[in-house]
Amino acid sequence: MPVRIRLARHGRKRNAYYHIIAADSRAPRDGKFIERLGSYNPNTNPATIELNFDRALHWLQNGAQPSDTAKSILSYQGVLMKKHLLEGVQKGAFDEAAAEEKFEAWMADKKSKIQAKVDQLKADKSTSLKSRLEAEKKVNDDRAKALAEKSAALAKEAAAANAEAEEAPIAEEAAPEVAETPVAEVAPEVEETPNAEVKAEGDAPADETAEA
Repeated sequence: MPVRIRLARHGRKRNAYYHIIAADSRAPRDGKFIERLGSYNPNTNPATIELNFDRALHWLQNGAQPSDTAKSILSYQGVLMKKHLLEGVQKGAFDEAAAEEKFEAWMADKKSKIQAKVDQLKADKSTSLKSRLEAEKKVNDDRAKALAEKSAALAKEAAAANAEAEEAPIAEEAAPEVAETPVAEVAPEVEETPNAEVKAEGDAPADETAEA
């Protein structure tokens, strides 16, 4: 029975994770499997991988063929490297102790690279967060400045309106003082000259003549 190491999809839409399984190559992707070897979650950065190293190596040594994605995962975890070194021991290229030493050196270098990537991601995240905070602070400062300018303008307009309101009653009080001059009372003084009496006095001799 041909065995294949591959991924079985789980999770929900747009947030899937995968089980690493050993299954019959003729079985459907999400169908029955022989053994679960681990899990793979690509939603994290770096991706989260849990793998039963010894069982994965066992299936490879017994002829199981990994899919492309599973092969990348096994290589990343050092399973393919271990298999290669053990084949070298079987061929007599070096002994098992040398193979183990080479594998430990390879794993140490791999872990240092992974840790460097994790540290770089943290630094980038910190820098990005700092930049966002500075940008947000600048926006808030600009808004506060604009609000202060607007408040100052409104206060200035209110002060001008109050000043105009205070000056208006003074003008209204001054107006009656000018209007108090009695134009109607001056006119009768001019009219008091009795034109009728003047005419009567002038006509008096005529009356006397008439009487004579």
